[in-house]
Amino acid sequence: MAGAVLELSTDSFDQEVTQASTPVLVDLWAAWCGPCRLIGPVVEELAGTYRGRLKVGKVNVDDHPEVAGRFRVMNIPTLLLFKGGQEVDRIVGVVPKDELTRRIEQVL
Repeated sequence: MAGAVLELSTDSFDQEVTQASTPVLVDLWAAWCGPCRLIGPVVEELAGTYRGRLKVGKVNVDDHPEVAGRFRVMNIPTLLLFKGGQEVDRIVGVVPKDELTRRIEQVL
């Protein structure tokens, strides 16, 4: 499952997310954020589970605050689901894996 999660930047965001042909899950996080460290492994596991059907990327908000600002992200972790280049769902905070799976399935 290693390598299944893309490290997104301000420069690569549109190409990898808003112009993607498949749905995309974006994890906005920071290294100092405890809840982010809790949900990170779940996001990586889901990237492996949905490989080929869902693109998964992470944005470090400390390194790329423009992305957080663009989507008005006020708290982290925030998970954004995109389909057809548009945000279709937003999950703020740590949620159980089965909740994430359910919401991903609704987008696929």
